[in-house]
Amino acid sequence: MAGLFPENILEDILNRIDIVELISGYIPLKRAGRNFKALCPFHQEKTPSFMVSPDRQIYHCFGCGVSGNAFRFLMQYERFEFPEAVELLAKKAGITLPQTKEDNRAISLATQLFKINEIAALFYEHNLSSSAAASVKQYLLKRGLNAKTAGLFRLGFAWDKWDGLLNHLRSKGISLALMEKAGLVLPKEGGGYYDRFRNRIIFAILDIKNRVLGFGARVLDQSLPKYLNSPETPIYIKGRNLYGLNLAKEAIRDNDCAVVVEGYLDCITPYQEGLSNVVASLGTALTPEQVRLLKRYTRNVVMVYDADAAGQMATLRTLDVFIEEEMGVRVVSLPQGFDPDSFVRRHGIEQLKERIRQAEDLFDYKLRMLSQRYDSKKIEGKSAISLSMLETISKFKNAVLKSEYIKKLGQKLDVREEALLEELAKSKSGRMRQQAFSGLTQKEVSINPTEKLLLKMMLQESTFINRIKEVLVPEDFQDERTARIVSLIFELDRHGKTIEPQHLINHLGDEDFTRVICELTLAPDTLEQDAERVIDDCTRRLKRERLQLEKRRLHEEIMALKPGEDDEQLRRLIEQFQDLAKVTTRQAKNLSQKE
Repeated sequence: MAGLFPENILEDILNRIDIVELISGYIPLKRAGRNFKALCPFHQEKTPSFMVSPDRQIYHCFGCGVSGNAFRFLMQYERFEFPEAVELLAKKAGITLPQTKEDNRAISLATQLFKINEIAALFYEHNLSSSAAASVKQYLLKRGLNAKTAGLFRLGFAWDKWDGLLNHLRSKGISLALMEKAGLVLPKEGGGYYDRFRNRIIFAILDIKNRVLGFGARVLDQSLPKYLNSPETPIYIKGRNLYGLNLAKEAIRDNDCAVVVEGYLDCITPYQEGLSNVVASLGTALTPEQVRLLKRYTRNVVMVYDADAAGQMATLRTLDVFIEEEMGVRVVSLPQGFDPDSFVRRHGIEQLKERIRQAEDLFDYKLRMLSQRYDSKKIEGKSAISLSMLETISKFKNAVLKSEYIKKLGQKLDVREEALLEELAKSKSGRMRQQAFSGLTQKEVSINPTEKLLLKMMLQESTFINRIKEVLVPEDFQDERTARIVSLIFELDRHGKTIEPQHLINHLGDEDFTRVICELTLAPDTLEQDAERVIDDCTRRLKRERLQLEKRRLHEEIMALKPGEDDEQLRRLIEQFQDLAKVTTRQAKNLSQKE
């Protein structure tokens, strides 16, 4: 992961970023001695166990085990990928990241397309605000949208002209080739270009950084097609974005829940009326990429799709995606003929909020939909329903949930659990997964106490590193994690580099190593006056344990040899065993003299 960027660049970024300042921008921190503490943002707790060290520039939760440096906090809290976290903190630190020629070309094109889209969005917005668009504004008012909402969502209007936007972009020095790459114009059969969007209300589609990715456009009358959208471009891929997330992300985080609807107005109308954690899927079925985007902010989703058959099918197709991403999902069923936009305009936002509070569990929703399609009283119907439900149940990673849903399905269909389990086992997707539910739970650092204490001292004070390096090598540490961390510390020390926990994390990358480093760093320090005694005791104990382990290995090899099989090999093994026994005796004698 760290290999994507030069080591010195990552270290420079971390040296310029204050982790306390960074984290306090997300959650309130309270001074606790040399450190800061807070209620952990990654699991529910009443007593603060989340610690942030300004000295070591790391954090660790002693409740759920999450830990890391500034990069990892953004990855865990914002659900960023590593490059995203690096880019954001580099910008914050005022550091320019190196780019390859290919990167530069891609960035240059993306920058130009974002610029063109922004110019187009302003053009459409200006059209809507002009006096000539009075009838369009009247239409929006009739749909219940006020001017403030139109501005917030950057609504606009495309004139009924073939070259309105085209000429405007030309006046800004934009080439036709770039207009076409942005999806704003289309080529004519006989040559030349014309505007893609004409005589339509424009919905600007923004990413979480408030950059214009593309546009959706709706007709004012009942002509078809009702909606026309930007094609996919180098900066806009429909299945990777969610409409309105730029405005809803904080409310989603605060409510720990996202309400997902289908269309632009289905999102805008509820948002205007007070449902601020709502986003739209920009289509009929959510993609895994969109679900993972939501997962950055919450693990709980309520689906509010249209009551028509297409909406129901879209919801059913989406449910399994949420399960595979280990997110909780419930479903709201609106009355026939209503979508979220029309329902709020007819019944008010409180009625929609109440339906959201009473949303169906995904199991109950899917079973109800299937029961409307198949006759659950007939054998064929039971078979069709159970197979479809088992396909969903099989995707749960939590064995307890899987078992309970099997039991519930058996009761609903009046089918024996054993039969359902047998069907589940038949399908490839029904094989039991070994991985348990990945909700954050307490993960203690289970390491040999002696190794843990020595590693703690090296992380505590760099002067202890040379003292320990004189008498131990990484191979003396039996735990794979401590051996690798110690090896890295010795290597960095050999090159004269400062040993900082936040930098060690980048070198090692793995979450397990990160947790070990952060937990030990933030544990109470060893008193310096006791340091020499502690190091002596620990190194003797570690060497004794290694000798005992080596003796056991030799003993097993000796016992594994059959009489007369290899006398020379047996002789060598016995000599090695006797030599180790002598060393063990000397160590025991020296230890008793010291005591």
